[in-house]
Amino acid sequence: MIRNRWVILVLLTGLNFFNYLDRLIVAAVLPRIKDDLGLSNTEAGLLATVFLAGYFVTSPLFGVLGDRMARKWLIAAGVLTWSLATVGSGLATNLWLLILARAVVGIGEASYATLAPTIIDDVMPAQHKGKALAIFFLAIPVGGACGYLFGGFVQSMWGWRAAFFLGGGPGLVLALTVLLIAEPARKLETAKADIAHTIGKLFRIPLYRRAVLGYCAHTATIGAFSYWAPTFLSERFADALSPATWTTVTQRAELILAKANFLFGLVTVVAGAVGTILGGFLVDRALRGLPTVPADAPHDDPRNRRAANAQLQVCALGVAVACPLAIAAFVAPSALWFFVFAGLCEVGLFLSTAPINAIMLRTAPVVLRASAMAVGIFAIHLLGDLWSPTLVGVLLDYVVPTLAMMALPVGIAIATLVWWPRAHEAP
Repeated sequence: MIRNRWVILVLLTGLNFFNYLDRLIVAAVLPRIKDDLGLSNTEAGLLATVFLAGYFVTSPLFGVLGDRMARKWLIAAGVLTWSLATVGSGLATNLWLLILARAVVGIGEASYATLAPTIIDDVMPAQHKGKALAIFFLAIPVGGACGYLFGGFVQSMWGWRAAFFLGGGPGLVLALTVLLIAEPARKLETAKADIAHTIGKLFRIPLYRRAVLGYCAHTATIGAFSYWAPTFLSERFADALSPATWTTVTQRAELILAKANFLFGLVTVVAGAVGTILGGFLVDRALRGLPTVPADAPHDDPRNRRAANAQLQVCALGVAVACPLAIAAFVAPSALWFFVFAGLCEVGLFLSTAPINAIMLRTAPVVLRASAMAVGIFAIHLLGDLWSPTLVGVLLDYVVPTLAMMALPVGIAIATLVWWPRAHEAP
């Protein structure tokens, strides 16, 4: 059995890496899927929507189950499901089969994303929780960026279907490893499951509600940006990304897309890592001098509220900086300036990755922490990236790419307004 808390963290972080790698392979190969299956931008955007539909619809169920039973069995089942469905994505021969496969990927990932952070929160002592969650969520930008790099490379060598076949393989092995985790003893929720009651109870907590609603706008922005960025780059800056030599128009398009995936993935892994680590540092600094909060402290303990507010201020700072940088990226006159502005924007966006998830755990009753993560995931996808990639896809069918992408800074601005500190809630 695996009992060492740092080994558990490494295992769960590794799975989170493959979680986001598998999730963003579709963005890396999207232009080729569109060409092969004859999809419009709107239909291509639906692939993200159905993935998230499966993801957010089932996350509250996994949260409720996670508060009542051993979580490692639910996580292992989720990892196995998403891995098999990723392989199945490569077998799809039409839009509807691909939609089905992406929806099942979403269901599998919902179990993992809902429950893995709660195990880390349980096994880590108070002084290491922030650092541990920052490490875990560092897998989001790194895994997502590697999804672009991996997907773009495999697609250029063996086609888009091979990217899904190879991407889904590791999870099939790692799913079994999760069963070796020795879960810590904890108090389980014994009341009869009532999802609606749980959602209502959590959303009556002001700080939890404000954290989640701002996260909805943040997630809508990142979801659409990460999904459409390679396509935007390969169309807007095709000449700048064009290779020196090629034999056919098709080969030129393939090489432009591969270069767009590589460069955007490289910028994302650096900016995402810097933003996530910097966010953890700023949170530690914001919490310095505040009273220590025991792990079993009630969610409405004044010390808890002060700490959560300090963390939320870090989130607000990140999106406030990111908003004008996003506008600058989409109107940039060259690919070089796009990457400069987009990279700095991503640093600001990823600044909130670890703090916002810590806030959702901190502001919820101890016996409802798995449910708090699940309800948060449900909300940020229902009101966030469930519809934003499709919305941008519709805009891309009717307006120029630069104007279509301007929907994204609007989402960042909304997150800034929701997260910005309130005088009556100051620490």
